[in-house]
Amino acid sequence: MSQPTIKDVAKLAGVSISTVSRVMNNSKPVSPEARKKVLDAINKLQFKPNELARSLVMRRSNLIGVIVEDLGIEYMAQLIRGVEEIGRVYKYDILLSSSYGDDESLENAIDFLATKQVEGLIIITENISAEVLVKLRNRRIPFVLLDKYHVYNNIKTVKIDYKEEEKKLIEFLINKGHDNFLYINHDENNILNQSMLKGFLEATEENSKKGLVINCQGGTSDDGYSIGDEAKKIIESEGITAATCVNDEVAIGFINYCVDNNIRVPEDISIAGFGGSTIANIYRPKLTTVAVPYYDIGAIAIRALIKRIKEEEDILENDWIIEGQIVRRESTKSLS
Repeated sequence: MSQPTIKDVAKLAGVSISTVSRVMNNSKPVSPEARKKVLDAINKLQFKPNELARSLVMRRSNLIGVIVEDLGIEYMAQLIRGVEEIGRVYKYDILLSSSYGDDESLENAIDFLATKQVEGLIIITENISAEVLVKLRNRRIPFVLLDKYHVYNNIKTVKIDYKEEEKKLIEFLINKGHDNFLYINHDENNILNQSMLKGFLEATEENSKKGLVINCQGGTSDDGYSIGDEAKKIIESEGITAATCVNDEVAIGFINYCVDNNIRVPEDISIAGFGGSTIANIYRPKLTTVAVPYYDIGAIAIRALIKRIKEEEDILENDWIIEGQIVRRESTKSLS
């Protein structure tokens, strides 16, 4: 027996096909009597509309595409979790694709997701070219870009204020009695590193504290270890009591150096990281850090995207700034 069609429903209910469509899609007012006739006919015929066909007609798929640079990057996985869980609350499913930091792969992912009729895109990257952004805009698919390392003209996003969060960390340590600080920076020129350095310098200058800076060549634990000799000399010669690092990985690498060179943490030097990575709570001594709420960033991003899709209020007319949280653990101590 063939499947009933919308024509069969309309015939049984004694109404037009357009009336059936309005009832199914809740698109325009229908009289209570006509609505009841249509629903009764649908139930009697056990009519199941073709969801794909409906989505093509209505341009509704309830799908959101997420393009991530690399799932192996821990914070990106946390962002996706926030996107996916809040998406489900709003009855949206997620299609996930990876770009691995390659422009061509990113363009291919955008093209692929467009063929799947996604209603919107969330792109989680550490770099995106101007050319890809132009192509993305030309697609006319609503999108939200999450990129913690760069700022783009006329694109608002969800993020933390890295300068203010680093300032808060230094002020927290000042309140614990520390006066002389070392900041272990990453020398790559991006907005995150620039902002955190500004925060460190402003906090030490505004509070009349000593603040010295050295640069790692990278942002890994190996880089934190490699900078150890230089950091040790400055700590000893300048009476440094607390060192903060550009991220948790560098901080853990520097702690490893201290362990190998008979420098006690936190007895001889307090060390703090930034980011709130899982390893910060596992490594010994457990690392004091600024936890970035990546889950919340992902959750707010998809709420903003869904509002754009539904042409409701745009909650990203300006950047949405969300606060981090200082998590005090074993790697820092109070001197006061």
